[in-house]
Amino acid sequence: MTRYVGRLAPSPTGALHLGNVRTFMIAWLRARSQGGKVIFRMEDLDHPKDKPGAAAQAVKDLRWLGFDWDEEYVQSERKAVYREALEALRATGLVYPCVCSRRDVESAQSAPHAGEQLYYPGTCRGRFRTWQEAVEFKHRVTETQRDKPCWRFRVPENTVVSFDDAFAGRYEQNVPKTLGDFPLARDEFGAGYTLACTVDDLLMGVTEVVRGDDLLPATPAQILLAQALRLCDSALRYCHVPLVVGKDGKRLAKRHGDTRIASYREQGKTPEEILGFLAASCGWAAKGEAVSLADLVPRFDLTTIPHAPFMI
Repeated sequence: MTRYVGRLAPSPTGALHLGNVRTFMIAWLRARSQGGKVIFRMEDLDHPKDKPGAAAQAVKDLRWLGFDWDEEYVQSERKAVYREALEALRATGLVYPCVCSRRDVESAQSAPHAGEQLYYPGTCRGRFRTWQEAVEFKHRVTETQRDKPCWRFRVPENTVVSFDDAFAGRYEQNVPKTLGDFPLARDEFGAGYTLACTVDDLLMGVTEVVRGDDLLPATPAQILLAQALRLCDSALRYCHVPLVVGKDGKRLAKRHGDTRIASYREQGKTPEEILGFLAASCGWAAKGEAVSLADLVPRFDLTTIPHAPFMI
């Protein structure tokens, strides 16, 4: 049997909070309870949203809580890998340059779509022969050198992606009708989340991706991309778990108060108290019980996690 390989993949777009840690706890325990390997990957390619010092703080918080990992990667140091993957896709004709802005895409939607994804109808398919043509057009229209085209993946017609999620169950999406041609990069040789994440998971040998269920609708695009890249023989499995939300039902944010791990540490809370609180929400600890990650390894059971979001 193939050894289980999981991953923790924080982004330095803000401080680590209870919601992040609950998902990371489930991912880490899912791997360690099977004697598996854990990969740590800092996903720091979303430059406009990255916060100075957030990456180092996230590592510090995770270490303080007791998390460990077997391999460590930083996406900003792997740009050559993503460029090679993008060039391979370009050679097959599966990507094309697009000059549509987010506002253009939003205004083109005939109806609202679920989640945070935007539906793209393929406006720029066959519009430009080269990236440079798209750049020149974009500059004529926007009159700024900063506004660039993006690369989009050409989704085949009538493509329906379905898979069995380890927690969420059977999931199916008609990609051309719900998502359309999705973006891969906003630079001629760059990489966005979907491209970098998919390439890394495949090349790093990840066998299952455990993450928040807000990313469930984005998974079919990653499956299509993985199939096109053919970087490994085995298919990735997925496990999407419920988020931690505030009393308004929305994911944790500043409006819900200070839920940063660094803040709890400053208040004198122990790692065991924080983990015990989150473990109780998954059915692995009694209310008020303080536990370590090591304590939770033999208690881990995916089936005891409620399917509803954890509200705090």
